[in-house]
Amino acid sequence: MSTAERVGYYGEFGGRFVAETLVPALEELERAFETHVKSASFQSEWRGLLASYVGRPTPIYRADRLAHDLGLEPGTLSELWLKREDLCHTGAHKINNALGQVLLAKRLGKTRIIAETGAGQHGVATATACAMQGLPCEVYMGAVDVERQAPNVARMQMLGARVIPVESGSRTLKDAMNEALRDWVTNVRTTHYCVGSAAGPHPYPLLVSELQRVIGDEARAQLAEQVGPPDAVIACVGGGSNAIGMFRAFINDPVALYGVEAAGEGVETGRHAATLTAGRVGVLHGSRTRVLADDFGQIIEAHSISAGLDYPGVGPEHAWLASSGRATYLTAKDDEAVRSAYQLARTEGILIALETAHAFARLADIARSEHLRVGRPVRLAVCLSGRGDKDLATLLERKP
Repeated sequence: MSTAERVGYYGEFGGRFVAETLVPALEELERAFETHVKSASFQSEWRGLLASYVGRPTPIYRADRLAHDLGLEPGTLSELWLKREDLCHTGAHKINNALGQVLLAKRLGKTRIIAETGAGQHGVATATACAMQGLPCEVYMGAVDVERQAPNVARMQMLGARVIPVESGSRTLKDAMNEALRDWVTNVRTTHYCVGSAAGPHPYPLLVSELQRVIGDEARAQLAEQVGPPDAVIACVGGGSNAIGMFRAFINDPVALYGVEAAGEGVETGRHAATLTAGRVGVLHGSRTRVLADDFGQIIEAHSISAGLDYPGVGPEHAWLASSGRATYLTAKDDEAVRSAYQLARTEGILIALETAHAFARLADIARSEHLRVGRPVRLAVCLSGRGDKDLATLLERKP
C-alpha cells in the first residue's frame, strides 16, 4: 500500500510549510536521508550502536495475566504480546530516532543539537546521544512539563544538556516546538534540530518513521518466528513516532492497525488531545495534517495527563492512515490511562508511562472488535513504548 502520492506527502497530508530560511536546511536533510541514512556505512554504525548501546532487539513478552485480567469473554483473546520498548537504554523508544539523527548531524558537520520534548523522554534520549557523541545539546520544554516531568529534567541536566523552560502559550509540547523552530531559524548553519516525533515539515516525518520502524520490523519478525502474525497492532498516538514505527512493518499485511489518542477529561469537554478524532485539517509546525483548531483555524490548547500526548497535532502519515481507513484511531481518558497503568503493574510487574497506558486502556474493546471481525480468538500486539518512572508522582496522586 503506497503512502505517498507526492514527495513529502501522505495523500493530502504532509508537505513543507516553513520560512524560506529553513528550506535549504530541509533540502540538505532530505538529500542526507538518501545519501547517508540509506547508506551501508550509516546503517552499520547506527545498528551497531542500537545493539551494543541501546540494547536492541527489545523482546516481545506474552502478557497472560493481563490478558486474563481484562475480563474478556472466553474465546475472545488468545494471546497478548507486548513489544518492550521500555527496556531500551533511557527507557523508551525515543533513543532509536535521537541516536540516528545525532549520527546524521555529525556527518553533516553540525556542531550543536537542539530538541523539543514533552514527557522528557525525547529530551533524555537526545541528551544521551549527544553526550556519547560529544556534542552540545539544548532542549526546549514547556514550563508545565518541566514541573510534571521533574525526573527527566534532572536526567537531561546530569547528561550535560541545557533545559530551557518555555513560558509562552500553554507552556507544553506545542510551545516547546515553536521555540525550537525559532532557534533553528536563527542558527540553521551550525545547528541540527532533532525532532522527536513523526511530525513537522518534510523530510522529518519520513526520517523519524524510518528510524523508528526498527520497532515494527523486530516485532513482526519475532512474532513470525515464535507464534505467527498478529490480528491487530496497537500503539498510543500523540505526534505518533512509536505508533508509526510499529505500524510501518505491518502496513502491507492483513493486520488491523489501532492508534489510541488522549481524550483527556473527555472529548465532549473540549479538554483533550484527540486530534484525529475531533480535529480538522490545518497546518502546524510546517506540515499539513489534522489539528485541534477553532472555527477561524487558530490552534487551540490540547490537554492530557500525559505530557507526551499533550499536542494539538499529529504526524501527517497518521492523518493519512486515518482518512484512508487503513488504521483506526480510538481514544482513552486520563482516568482510564491511570487505571490501565495500575492494572499492568499489578498483573505483570511492569510500570509503564502514562502515554503508553492509553493504548492499554482500549485493549479489551479492540479484542472484542477483532474477535467479531475474524470469528475466532485473536492475537494482539501492543507497543509498550516507555517505562513509567517519570510519571510516579502523578500516578500516586491519581491512584484509582
